[in-house]
Amino acid sequence: MHIRTSKKICTSKTMAKSKVAYFCQSCGFESPKWLGKCPSCQQWNTFVEEVIEKVNVAVPTWKSNSTTTQRSNKPVQVSEITFDEEQRMLTPDKEFNRVLGGGIVAGSLVLIGGEPGIGKSTLMLQLALNMPNLKVLYVSGEESERQIKMRAERLTEVGSRRSEVGSQKSEGGCFVLTETSTQNIFKQIEQLEPDLVVIDSIQTLYSSHIESTPGSVSQVRECTAELLRFAKESSTPVFLIGHITKDGMIAGPKILEHMVDTVLQFEGDRHHVYRILRAVKNRFGSASELGIYEMMGEGLREVSNPSEILLSQRDEPLNGVTISATLEGMRPMLIETQALVSTSAYGTPQRTATGFDTRRMNMLLAVLEKRCGFRLGAKDVFLNITGGIRVEDPAIDLGLAAAIISSHEDMPIPFKTCFAGELGLSGEVRAVNRIEQRIAEAQKLGFEQIFISKYNLASSGKDKKHIDLSRYKIEIKTVGSIEEVFSMLFG
Repeated sequence: MHIRTSKKICTSKTMAKSKVAYFCQSCGFESPKWLGKCPSCQQWNTFVEEVIEKVNVAVPTWKSNSTTTQRSNKPVQVSEITFDEEQRMLTPDKEFNRVLGGGIVAGSLVLIGGEPGIGKSTLMLQLALNMPNLKVLYVSGEESERQIKMRAERLTEVGSRRSEVGSQKSEGGCFVLTETSTQNIFKQIEQLEPDLVVIDSIQTLYSSHIESTPGSVSQVRECTAELLRFAKESSTPVFLIGHITKDGMIAGPKILEHMVDTVLQFEGDRHHVYRILRAVKNRFGSASELGIYEMMGEGLREVSNPSEILLSQRDEPLNGVTISATLEGMRPMLIETQALVSTSAYGTPQRTATGFDTRRMNMLLAVLEKRCGFRLGAKDVFLNITGGIRVEDPAIDLGLAAAIISSHEDMPIPFKTCFAGELGLSGEVRAVNRIEQRIAEAQKLGFEQIFISKYNLASSGKDKKHIDLSRYKIEIKTVGSIEEVFSMLFG
Protein backbone atom coordinates (compact mmCIF):
# COMPACT_ATOMS: atom_id res chain seq x y z
CA MET A 1 0.00 0.00 0.00
CA HIS A 2 2.81 2.32 0.85
CA ILE A 3 4.49 1.72 -2.50
CA ARG A 4 1.27 2.40 -4.41
CA THR A 5 0.72 5.61 -2.51
CA SER A 6 4.21 6.85 -3.29
CA LYS A 7 3.77 6.04 -6.96
CA LYS A 8 0.50 7.89 -7.00
CA ILE A 9 2.07 10.94 -5.42
CA CYS A 10 4.95 10.91 -7.91
CA THR A 11 2.52 10.66 -10.82
CA SER A 12 0.50 13.59 -9.61
CA LYS A 13 3.60 15.77 -9.36
CA THR A 14 4.64 15.10 -12.92
CA MET A 15 1.23 15.94 -14.31
CA ALA A 16 1.01 19.51 -15.63
CA LYS A 17 -2.28 21.30 -15.33
CA SER A 18 -2.96 23.62 -18.24
CA LYS A 19 -3.98 27.15 -17.34
CA VAL A 20 -6.63 28.83 -19.46
CA ALA A 21 -7.27 32.55 -19.61
CA TYR A 22 -9.25 34.92 -21.80
CA PHE A 23 -7.59 37.81 -23.61
CA CYS A 24 -9.11 40.86 -25.30
CA GLN A 25 -7.96 40.96 -28.91
CA SER A 26 -8.28 44.73 -28.97
CA CYS A 27 -6.24 45.82 -25.93
CA GLY A 28 -4.79 42.58 -24.49
CA PHE A 29 -6.73 42.69 -21.20
CA GLU A 30 -6.55 39.34 -19.37
CA SER A 31 -9.53 37.82 -17.57
CA PRO A 32 -9.98 34.45 -15.83
CA LYS A 33 -13.42 34.06 -17.42
CA TRP A 34 -15.13 35.11 -20.62
CA LEU A 35 -16.65 38.58 -20.67
CA GLY A 36 -18.99 40.06 -23.23
CA LYS A 37 -17.60 43.58 -22.84
CA CYS A 38 -13.97 44.42 -22.15
CA PRO A 39 -13.68 46.57 -19.00
CA SER A 40 -10.48 48.17 -20.34
CA CYS A 41 -11.29 49.28 -23.90
CA GLN A 42 -15.12 48.93 -23.71
CA GLN A 43 -15.24 46.75 -26.84
CA TRP A 44 -17.79 43.96 -27.24
CA ASN A 45 -17.13 40.29 -28.14
CA THR A 46 -13.33 40.60 -28.25
CA PHE A 47 -12.34 37.92 -25.68
CA VAL A 48 -10.74 34.71 -26.92
CA GLU A 49 -9.69 31.65 -24.94
CA GLU A 50 -5.98 30.78 -24.83
CA VAL A 51 -3.83 28.25 -23.03
CA ILE A 52 -1.02 30.04 -21.22
CA GLU A 53 0.81 27.14 -19.59
CA LYS A 54 4.44 28.01 -18.93
CA VAL A 55 6.97 25.42 -20.11
CA ASN A 56 10.44 24.98 -18.63
CA VAL A 57 12.86 25.53 -21.49
CA ALA A 58 16.52 26.35 -21.76
CA VAL A 59 17.16 30.05 -21.35
CA PRO A 60 19.25 31.65 -24.14
CA THR A 61 22.82 32.56 -23.26
CA TRP A 62 22.28 36.27 -23.71
CA LYS A 63 19.55 36.11 -21.05
CA SER A 64 21.43 34.02 -18.50
CA ASN A 65 24.54 36.20 -18.67
CA SER A 66 22.58 39.43 -18.40
CA THR A 67 22.78 41.38 -15.18
CA THR A 68 20.11 43.87 -16.12
CA THR A 69 17.37 42.00 -14.31
CA GLN A 70 19.53 41.34 -11.24
CA ARG A 71 20.51 44.90 -10.38
CA SER A 72 18.32 47.01 -8.12
CA ASN A 73 17.65 50.55 -9.27
CA LYS A 74 17.57 53.46 -6.84
CA PRO A 75 15.81 56.81 -7.25
CA VAL A 76 18.05 59.52 -8.70
CA GLN A 77 17.43 63.24 -9.01
CA VAL A 78 16.91 64.56 -12.52
CA SER A 79 19.85 66.96 -12.15
CA GLU A 80 22.19 64.07 -11.35
CA ILE A 81 21.30 62.00 -14.40
CA THR A 82 24.06 62.03 -17.00
CA PHE A 83 22.79 62.37 -20.53
CA ASP A 84 24.72 61.18 -23.56
CA GLU A 85 23.35 61.83 -27.01
CA GLU A 86 22.31 58.57 -28.63
CA GLN A 87 24.40 57.31 -31.52
CA ARG A 88 22.37 56.79 -34.67
CA MET A 89 23.10 54.56 -37.63
CA LEU A 90 22.49 56.38 -40.88
CA THR A 91 21.01 54.39 -43.74
CA PRO A 92 21.41 55.16 -47.47
CA ASP A 93 17.67 55.92 -47.51
CA LYS A 94 17.25 59.61 -46.60
CA GLU A 95 13.47 59.31 -46.38
CA PHE A 96 13.81 56.48 -43.87
CA ASN A 97 16.28 58.50 -41.79
CA ARG A 98 13.92 61.46 -41.72
CA VAL A 99 10.95 59.43 -40.52
CA LEU A 100 13.01 57.82 -37.75
CA GLY A 101 14.20 61.23 -36.58
CA GLY A 102 17.73 61.18 -37.98
CA GLY A 103 18.68 57.50 -38.23
CA ILE A 104 18.39 54.19 -36.38
CA VAL A 105 18.93 54.37 -32.62
CA ALA A 106 20.91 51.52 -31.07
CA GLY A 107 18.72 49.21 -29.01
CA SER A 108 15.47 50.56 -30.42
CA LEU A 109 12.45 48.41 -31.27
CA VAL A 110 10.59 49.61 -34.37
CA LEU A 111 7.22 48.28 -35.53
CA ILE A 112 6.20 48.70 -39.19
CA GLY A 113 2.57 48.05 -40.12
CA GLY A 114 0.71 48.14 -43.41
CA GLU A 115 -1.77 46.40 -45.67
CA PRO A 116 -0.87 43.11 -47.38
CA GLY A 117 1.16 43.63 -50.52
CA ILE A 118 1.84 47.32 -49.88
CA GLY A 119 5.63 46.75 -49.79
CA LYS A 120 6.67 46.29 -46.14
CA SER A 121 8.93 43.31 -46.83
CA THR A 122 10.33 45.01 -49.92
CA LEU A 123 11.19 48.13 -47.91
CA MET A 124 13.00 46.22 -45.16
CA LEU A 125 14.82 43.82 -47.51
CA GLN A 126 15.96 46.74 -49.63
CA LEU A 127 17.22 48.46 -46.48
CA ALA A 128 19.11 45.31 -45.43
CA LEU A 129 20.71 44.87 -48.85
CA ASN A 130 21.86 48.50 -49.07
CA MET A 131 23.84 48.41 -45.81
CA PRO A 132 26.89 46.27 -46.68
CA ASN A 133 29.02 47.63 -43.83
CA LEU A 134 26.60 46.25 -41.22
CA LYS A 135 25.74 42.66 -40.46
CA VAL A 136 21.95 42.44 -40.92
CA LEU A 137 19.92 39.37 -40.01
CA TYR A 138 16.66 39.10 -41.92
CA VAL A 139 14.37 36.60 -40.17
CA SER A 140 11.41 35.49 -42.29
CA GLY A 141 8.57 33.33 -41.10
CA GLU A 142 6.46 33.78 -44.23
CA GLU A 143 8.82 33.19 -47.17
CA SER A 144 11.48 30.64 -48.05
CA GLU A 145 15.11 31.43 -48.79
CA ARG A 146 14.56 31.02 -52.53
CA GLN A 147 11.69 33.50 -52.51
CA ILE A 148 13.79 36.05 -50.66
CA LYS A 149 16.69 35.46 -53.05
CA MET A 150 14.41 36.09 -56.04
CA ARG A 151 13.15 39.31 -54.47
CA ALA A 152 16.70 40.43 -53.65
CA GLU A 153 17.80 39.93 -57.26
CA ARG A 154 14.72 41.77 -58.50
CA LEU A 155 15.27 44.78 -56.26
CA THR A 156 18.75 45.93 -57.30
CA GLU A 157 21.70 44.32 -58.96
CA VAL A 158 23.97 46.23 -56.59
CA GLY A 159 22.18 44.78 -53.58
CA SER A 160 22.50 41.20 -54.84
CA ARG A 161 26.23 41.73 -55.55
CA ARG A 162 26.91 43.28 -52.15
CA SER A 163 25.08 40.65 -50.17
CA GLU A 164 24.92 37.01 -51.15
CA VAL A 165 21.82 35.71 -49.38
CA GLY A 166 22.79 33.02 -46.89
CA SER A 167 26.51 33.58 -47.34
CA GLN A 168 28.64 34.20 -44.26
CA LYS A 169 31.99 34.85 -45.93
CA SER A 170 32.03 38.61 -45.52
CA GLU A 171 31.99 40.52 -42.27
CA GLY A 172 28.94 42.54 -43.29
CA GLY A 173 25.96 41.97 -45.51
CA CYS A 174 22.47 40.52 -45.35
CA PHE A 175 21.93 37.10 -43.77
CA VAL A 176 18.60 35.33 -44.14
CA LEU A 177 17.07 32.98 -41.57
CA THR A 178 13.76 31.21 -42.18
CA GLU A 179 12.62 30.41 -38.66
CA THR A 180 9.57 31.02 -36.44
CA SER A 181 10.77 29.80 -33.03
CA THR A 182 12.21 32.60 -30.91
CA GLN A 183 14.51 30.20 -29.07
CA ASN A 184 16.13 29.05 -32.32
CA ILE A 185 16.34 32.64 -33.54
CA PHE A 186 18.23 33.71 -30.43
CA LYS A 187 20.67 30.80 -30.84
CA GLN A 188 21.51 31.97 -34.37
CA ILE A 189 21.80 35.55 -33.12
CA GLU A 190 24.38 34.44 -30.56
CA GLN A 191 26.52 32.84 -33.27
CA LEU A 192 26.13 35.58 -35.89
CA GLU A 193 26.09 38.66 -33.58
CA PRO A 194 24.30 40.92 -36.09
CA ASP A 195 24.23 44.71 -35.99
CA LEU A 196 20.57 44.86 -37.06
CA VAL A 197 17.70 42.35 -36.88
CA VAL A 198 14.57 42.36 -39.06
CA ILE A 199 11.59 40.16 -38.13
CA ASP A 200 9.06 39.39 -40.88
CA SER A 201 6.58 39.14 -39.29
CA ILE A 202 5.89 39.29 -35.56
CA GLN A 203 2.56 37.43 -36.01
CA THR A 204 4.37 34.31 -37.32
CA LEU A 205 6.74 33.90 -34.34
CA TYR A 206 6.04 31.65 -31.41
CA SER A 207 7.75 31.13 -28.08
CA SER A 208 7.91 27.78 -26.33
CA HIS A 209 7.31 29.61 -23.05
CA ILE A 210 3.63 29.95 -24.03
CA GLU A 211 1.41 27.06 -25.12
CA SER A 212 -0.76 28.84 -27.69
CA THR A 213 -0.91 29.22 -31.44
CA PRO A 214 1.29 31.74 -33.31
CA GLY A 215 -0.43 35.06 -33.86
CA SER A 216 -2.50 34.87 -30.68
CA VAL A 217 -2.54 37.72 -28.18
CA SER A 218 -0.32 35.95 -25.64
CA GLN A 219 2.20 34.75 -28.26
CA VAL A 220 2.57 38.19 -29.87
CA ARG A 221 3.00 39.80 -26.47
CA GLU A 222 5.55 37.21 -25.26
CA CYS A 223 7.61 37.25 -28.47
CA THR A 224 7.68 41.05 -28.49
CA ALA A 225 8.75 41.09 -24.84
CA GLU A 226 11.64 38.70 -25.57
CA LEU A 227 12.78 40.78 -28.55
CA LEU A 228 12.47 43.95 -26.47
CA ARG A 229 14.72 42.52 -23.75
CA PHE A 230 17.23 41.40 -26.37
CA ALA A 231 17.27 44.84 -28.05
CA LYS A 232 17.77 46.75 -24.80
CA GLU A 233 20.37 44.42 -23.29
CA SER A 234 22.46 43.98 -26.45
CA SER A 235 21.92 47.52 -27.91
CA THR A 236 20.90 45.92 -31.21
CA PRO A 237 18.08 47.64 -33.13
CA VAL A 238 15.21 45.33 -34.08
CA PHE A 239 12.58 45.99 -36.76
CA LEU A 240 9.25 44.17 -36.53
CA ILE A 241 6.90 43.88 -39.50
CA GLY A 242 3.29 43.65 -38.35
CA HIS A 243 0.04 42.72 -40.04
CA ILE A 244 -3.04 44.91 -39.81
CA THR A 245 -6.70 44.07 -39.34
CA LYS A 246 -9.58 44.97 -41.62
CA ASP A 247 -10.08 48.13 -39.56
CA GLY A 248 -6.55 49.30 -40.37
CA MET A 249 -5.18 48.64 -36.87
CA ILE A 250 -2.04 46.59 -36.24
CA ALA A 251 -3.04 43.00 -35.47
CA GLY A 252 -2.47 41.79 -31.95
CA PRO A 253 -2.95 43.44 -28.57
CA LYS A 254 -2.86 47.22 -28.29
CA ILE A 255 -0.06 46.87 -25.76
CA LEU A 256 2.19 45.91 -28.69
CA GLU A 257 2.28 49.54 -29.82
CA HIS A 258 3.04 50.68 -26.26
CA MET A 259 5.97 48.26 -25.87
CA VAL A 260 7.89 49.33 -28.97
CA ASP A 261 9.83 52.59 -29.30
CA THR A 262 8.63 53.57 -32.76
CA VAL A 263 5.50 52.74 -34.76
CA LEU A 264 5.66 53.33 -38.52
CA GLN A 265 2.71 53.05 -40.87
CA PHE A 266 3.42 52.11 -44.49
CA GLU A 267 0.39 53.10 -46.52
CA GLY A 268 -0.70 53.93 -50.03
CA ASP A 269 -3.17 53.10 -52.74
CA ARG A 270 -2.68 49.96 -54.81
CA HIS A 271 -3.73 51.89 -57.90
CA HIS A 272 -1.04 54.52 -57.31
CA VAL A 273 2.70 54.02 -57.52
CA TYR A 274 3.43 56.17 -54.48
CA ARG A 275 3.85 54.83 -50.95
CA ILE A 276 3.94 56.85 -47.74
CA LEU A 277 5.91 55.95 -44.62
CA ARG A 278 4.36 57.79 -41.70
CA ALA A 279 5.58 57.91 -38.09
CA VAL A 280 2.68 57.29 -35.70
CA LYS A 281 4.82 57.07 -32.54
CA ASN A 282 8.48 57.90 -32.08
CA ARG A 283 10.33 58.14 -28.77
CA PHE A 284 13.48 59.41 -30.48
CA GLY A 285 12.07 62.06 -32.80
CA SER A 286 9.02 63.75 -34.23
CA ALA A 287 5.86 61.69 -34.61
CA SER A 288 4.60 63.75 -37.55
CA GLU A 289 7.30 63.07 -40.14
CA LEU A 290 6.53 61.67 -43.55
CA GLY A 291 8.52 59.79 -46.19
CA ILE A 292 7.35 59.27 -49.76
CA TYR A 293 8.45 56.42 -52.05
CA GLU A 294 7.69 55.43 -55.61
CA MET A 295 7.06 51.73 -56.22
CA MET A 296 8.98 50.61 -59.29
CA GLY A 297 9.92 47.28 -60.81
CA GLU A 298 13.39 47.32 -59.26
CA GLY A 299 12.19 48.38 -55.81
CA LEU A 300 11.19 51.50 -53.90
CA ARG A 301 12.64 54.81 -55.03
CA GLU A 302 12.73 57.64 -52.52
CA VAL A 303 11.05 60.88 -53.59
CA SER A 304 13.12 63.86 -52.44
CA ASN A 305 10.72 66.58 -53.68
CA PRO A 306 7.14 65.40 -53.14
CA SER A 307 5.62 68.70 -54.32
CA GLU A 308 6.56 67.92 -57.91
CA ILE A 309 4.73 64.59 -57.93
CA LEU A 310 1.67 65.87 -56.05
CA LEU A 311 1.08 68.65 -58.58
CA SER A 312 -0.30 67.80 -61.99
CA GLN A 313 1.27 69.45 -64.99
CA ARG A 314 -1.57 71.64 -66.24
CA ASP A 315 -1.36 73.97 -69.21
CA GLU A 316 -4.45 76.00 -68.32
CA PRO A 317 -6.51 76.68 -65.18
CA LEU A 318 -9.38 74.31 -64.46
CA ASN A 319 -12.57 74.63 -62.45
CA GLY A 320 -12.50 73.20 -58.94
CA VAL A 321 -8.71 72.76 -58.74
CA THR A 322 -6.53 74.66 -56.27
CA ILE A 323 -3.06 74.31 -54.78
CA SER A 324 -2.64 74.31 -51.00
CA ALA A 325 0.54 74.63 -48.94
CA THR A 326 0.63 71.95 -46.24
CA LEU A 327 3.20 70.79 -43.74
CA GLU A 328 4.10 67.21 -42.80
CA GLY A 329 6.47 67.24 -39.85
CA MET A 330 9.29 69.58 -40.84
CA ARG A 331 8.68 69.23 -44.57
CA PRO A 332 6.56 71.77 -46.50
CA MET A 333 4.62 70.41 -49.47
CA LEU A 334 2.30 71.81 -52.09
CA ILE A 335 -0.62 69.52 -52.88
CA GLU A 336 -3.41 69.69 -55.42
CA THR A 337 -6.92 69.82 -53.94
CA GLN A 338 -9.87 69.05 -56.22
CA ALA A 339 -13.58 69.67 -55.71
CA LEU A 340 -16.66 68.77 -57.74
CA VAL A 341 -20.04 70.37 -57.00
CA SER A 342 -23.07 69.21 -58.98
CA THR A 343 -26.82 69.17 -58.62
CA SER A 344 -28.06 66.19 -56.63
CA ALA A 345 -29.85 63.71 -58.87
CA TYR A 346 -31.35 61.89 -55.89
CA GLY A 347 -33.15 63.06 -52.81
CA THR A 348 -30.22 63.11 -50.42
CA PRO A 349 -27.09 65.01 -51.52
CA GLN A 350 -23.82 63.08 -51.35
CA ARG A 351 -20.77 64.19 -49.36
CA THR A 352 -17.60 62.27 -50.21
CA ALA A 353 -13.99 63.12 -49.38
CA THR A 354 -10.87 61.19 -50.39
CA GLY A 355 -7.79 61.93 -48.32
CA PHE A 356 -9.62 64.45 -46.13
CA ASP A 357 -11.85 64.32 -43.05
CA THR A 358 -15.52 64.19 -44.06
CA ARG A 359 -16.66 65.92 -40.87
CA ARG A 360 -14.36 68.87 -41.52
CA MET A 361 -15.66 69.03 -45.08
CA ASN A 362 -19.23 69.35 -43.73
CA MET A 363 -18.03 72.17 -41.47
CA LEU A 364 -16.51 74.02 -44.45
CA LEU A 365 -19.75 73.64 -46.42
CA ALA A 366 -21.76 75.01 -43.50
CA VAL A 367 -19.43 78.04 -43.24
CA LEU A 368 -19.71 78.75 -46.97
CA GLU A 369 -23.50 78.54 -46.86
CA LYS A 370 -23.97 80.55 -43.66
CA ARG A 371 -21.30 83.25 -44.04
CA CYS A 372 -21.04 83.60 -47.83
CA GLY A 373 -24.58 82.77 -48.96
CA PHE A 374 -23.77 79.91 -51.34
CA ARG A 375 -26.63 77.40 -51.56
CA LEU A 376 -24.90 74.06 -51.24
CA GLY A 377 -27.58 72.14 -49.31
CA ALA A 378 -28.99 70.46 -52.41
CA LYS A 379 -25.63 69.88 -54.12
CA ASP A 380 -23.43 66.81 -54.33
CA VAL A 381 -19.92 67.68 -53.14
CA PHE A 382 -16.85 65.53 -53.80
CA LEU A 383 -13.36 66.34 -52.53
CA ASN A 384 -10.11 64.67 -53.52
CA ILE A 385 -6.48 65.06 -52.42
CA THR A 386 -4.34 63.98 -55.35
CA GLY A 387 -1.47 61.52 -55.04
CA GLY A 388 -3.30 59.07 -52.79
CA ILE A 389 -2.17 60.76 -49.56
CA ARG A 390 -4.22 61.80 -46.53
CA VAL A 391 -3.85 65.32 -45.12
CA GLU A 392 -4.91 66.45 -41.65
CA ASP A 393 -3.35 69.91 -41.73
CA PRO A 394 -6.07 72.59 -41.23
CA ALA A 395 -4.05 74.99 -43.41
CA ILE A 396 -5.67 73.51 -46.53
CA ASP A 397 -9.13 74.76 -45.48
CA LEU A 398 -8.77 77.94 -47.54
CA GLY A 399 -7.71 76.05 -50.66
CA LEU A 400 -10.58 73.56 -50.33
CA ALA A 401 -13.12 76.34 -49.86
CA ALA A 402 -11.81 78.10 -52.97
CA ALA A 403 -11.98 74.84 -54.96
CA ILE A 404 -15.60 74.24 -53.88
CA ILE A 405 -16.73 77.72 -54.94
CA SER A 406 -14.70 77.48 -58.16
CA SER A 407 -16.57 74.31 -59.11
CA HIS A 408 -19.91 75.69 -57.96
CA GLU A 409 -19.58 78.90 -59.99
CA ASP A 410 -17.74 77.26 -62.93
CA MET A 411 -14.97 79.83 -62.63
CA PRO A 412 -11.32 78.70 -62.63
CA ILE A 413 -8.80 79.89 -60.07
CA PRO A 414 -6.05 82.09 -61.54
CA PHE A 415 -3.03 80.12 -62.63
CA LYS A 416 0.02 79.83 -60.30
CA THR A 417 -2.03 80.66 -57.19
CA CYS A 418 -1.83 78.76 -53.90
CA PHE A 419 -3.47 79.03 -50.48
CA ALA A 420 -2.44 78.57 -46.83
CA GLY A 421 -5.04 79.36 -44.19
CA GLU A 422 -7.43 77.83 -41.68
CA LEU A 423 -11.12 78.72 -41.67
CA GLY A 424 -13.06 79.42 -38.48
CA LEU A 425 -16.77 79.00 -37.92
CA SER A 426 -17.32 82.75 -38.23
CA GLY A 427 -15.67 82.82 -41.65
CA GLU A 428 -12.35 84.33 -40.54
CA VAL A 429 -9.07 83.14 -42.02
CA ARG A 430 -6.92 82.07 -39.09
CA ALA A 431 -3.15 82.03 -38.91
CA VAL A 432 -1.18 78.81 -39.48
CA ASN A 433 2.22 77.76 -38.13
CA ARG A 434 5.52 78.09 -40.01
CA ILE A 435 4.09 80.28 -42.74
CA GLU A 436 7.54 81.33 -43.97
CA GLN A 437 8.42 77.76 -44.97
CA ARG A 438 5.17 77.48 -46.90
CA ILE A 439 5.84 80.76 -48.74
CA ALA A 440 9.39 79.71 -49.58
CA GLU A 441 8.19 76.36 -50.96
CA ALA A 442 5.60 78.08 -53.17
CA GLN A 443 8.21 80.54 -54.44
CA LYS A 444 10.66 77.72 -55.19
CA LEU A 445 8.10 75.94 -57.37
CA GLY A 446 7.38 79.06 -59.40
CA PHE A 447 4.02 80.23 -58.02
CA GLU A 448 3.12 83.86 -58.54
CA GLN A 449 0.83 84.58 -55.60
CA ILE A 450 -0.21 83.03 -52.28
CA PHE A 451 -3.17 83.80 -50.02
CA ILE A 452 -2.39 83.81 -46.30
CA SER A 453 -4.03 85.14 -43.14
CA LYS A 454 -3.26 88.71 -42.15
CA TYR A 455 -2.79 87.50 -38.59
CA ASN A 456 0.36 85.68 -39.71
CA LEU A 457 2.21 88.96 -40.20
CA ALA A 458 2.93 89.46 -36.49
CA SER A 459 4.21 86.90 -34.02
CA SER A 460 2.77 86.41 -30.54
CA GLY A 461 5.94 87.63 -28.80
CA LYS A 462 6.36 90.87 -26.89
CA ASP A 463 8.34 92.58 -29.64
CA LYS A 464 5.67 91.83 -32.29
CA LYS A 465 8.30 90.98 -34.88
CA HIS A 466 6.84 91.20 -38.36
CA ILE A 467 7.57 88.87 -41.23
CA ASP A 468 9.78 90.49 -43.84
CA LEU A 469 7.72 90.25 -47.02
CA SER A 470 10.23 92.14 -49.13
CA ARG A 471 12.62 89.19 -49.34
CA TYR A 472 10.05 87.09 -51.20
CA LYS A 473 9.55 87.48 -54.93
CA ILE A 474 6.12 85.85 -54.81
CA GLU A 475 3.11 88.15 -54.35
CA ILE A 476 1.67 87.65 -50.86
CA LYS A 477 -2.00 88.54 -50.39
CA THR A 478 -3.18 88.85 -46.81
CA VAL A 479 -6.86 88.34 -46.03
CA GLY A 480 -8.91 88.33 -42.86
CA SER A 481 -12.15 86.65 -43.94
CA ILE A 482 -13.41 84.25 -46.57
CA GLU A 483 -15.44 87.06 -48.20
CA GLU A 484 -12.23 88.96 -48.99
CA VAL A 485 -10.78 85.90 -50.70
CA PHE A 486 -13.80 85.46 -52.98
CA SER A 487 -13.91 89.15 -53.86
CA MET A 488 -10.24 89.04 -54.90
CA LEU A 489 -10.63 85.82 -56.88
CA PHE A 490 -14.02 86.19 -58.55
CA GLY A 491 -14.78 89.90 -58.17
